[in-house]
Amino acid sequence: MITFNVRRRLPLIASVLAVVVWLGAVRAGEIDPKAVGFVKPADIKWVESRNGASASALLYGDPAKEGLYVQLMKWHPHHNSMPHSHPHDRIITVLSGTWWKGTGAKYDMESTVPMTVGTVVTDYANELHYDGAKDEECVLEIVGMGPATTTPAPARQ
Repeated sequence: MITFNVRRRLPLIASVLAVVVWLGAVRAGEIDPKAVGFVKPADIKWVESRNGASASALLYGDPAKEGLYVQLMKWHPHHNSMPHSHPHDRIITVLSGTWWKGTGAKYDMESTVPMTVGTVVTDYANELHYDGAKDEECVLEIVGMGPATTTPAPARQ
């Protein structure tokens, strides 16, 4: 008959328990998709604009529908927008490069102000502004409420 001496086997038992606990911790480190959603940088899907001035990537929600949305906007060098407004406030954070902002109905990229990395900008609802990139690409994170539309400034007579 084989006897099992617990005291002599305690280090082995402790080691086996440690491995089981460690394996459980590794599994516990997995993300439950019902609780948390995420997109790794390599999986972000950029979509080029029709005019080639920018690209965007939707991270959350849908700007075409009511509700919160989060998207990335990549302005390509030497591209910008004409004066326009949006129906809701939008909060924009500059993630890379320098973004150039101007206000009012008169388009003048020479009078724009540089918004550097880390700057947080609020485009207020129905207020005219224009923006873009000068000599370098810039990437922005835009948080807003949909539906997100763009209204061009009225034509000047």
